[in-house]
Amino acid sequence: MAEQKNPYAAPSAPVADPSGAAAEGQLIAGGRAVPSGNGWQWIVDGFKLFKLNPGVWILNLIILLAISFALAFMPIIGPLAANLLYPVFVGGLMLGCQALSRDQPLEVAHLFAGFREKTGSLIMVAVLYLVGAVAIGIVVGVGFGFSMLGVMFGGGGKSVNLAAILVMLLVMMALFIPLLMAVWFAPALVVFHDLQPLEAMKQSFSGCLKNIVPFLVYGIIGFVLGILATIPFLLGWLVWGPTIVGSVYAGYRDIFVEAE
Repeated sequence: MAEQKNPYAAPSAPVADPSGAAAEGQLIAGGRAVPSGNGWQWIVDGFKLFKLNPGVWILNLIILLAISFALAFMPIIGPLAANLLYPVFVGGLMLGCQALSRDQPLEVAHLFAGFREKTGSLIMVAVLYLVGAVAIGIVVGVGFGFSMLGVMFGGGGKSVNLAAILVMLLVMMALFIPLLMAVWFAPALVVFHDLQPLEAMKQSFSGCLKNIVPFLVYGIIGFVLGILATIPFLLGWLVWGPTIVGSVYAGYRDIFVEAE
């Protein structure tokens, strides 16, 4: 027998689960390995997200650049604030990508949505990244200093100096790549799955490590497209910048979200 509804009751509607984990599906701990061709597919999917609302994407990018330039003119505090707020903006744009994937409009408000969702955790991701970057800078700086002392007192010409610089650059790159792997998906994992900052970075690193080949494909193609975007007075970045953001969301879903 059907339940009789009270005609005098207050109207009600289903309330969506605010949990990012429920909204995005089951999290795959540590991520999964995907085919190498998926690196290209992330870019394709990112461009599809851009095409759904290009005007707002470009407007969001211009606003973000304006904020970055404004902070750049503030000595010491400005650049520090820019680095601390970067994951917050990325977290908000991840929510914008989610909206587009659900046939909802992208809004300027999405750029600032990270200030309403897990702001402290997103900023802590930036803090951990900066700590890692400073540590890498110290290691490389000390190593470079010792190598230069060796060159100065041990003799050697310009070729030796260049070799020492090249080695230090390679060491810096080798140390920075794991750090970038740790922060690549961290904002999405914090926003959608409520992971703590350090855990989100561990999960991000694990997911990237399992997909070295797809990321190699992604990086090579992305590097070429970045050059092409730069040629016409940087105007191509109005498209390529949002596409990168969309590709991060696509990669996150591909690696960390259980297919429904």
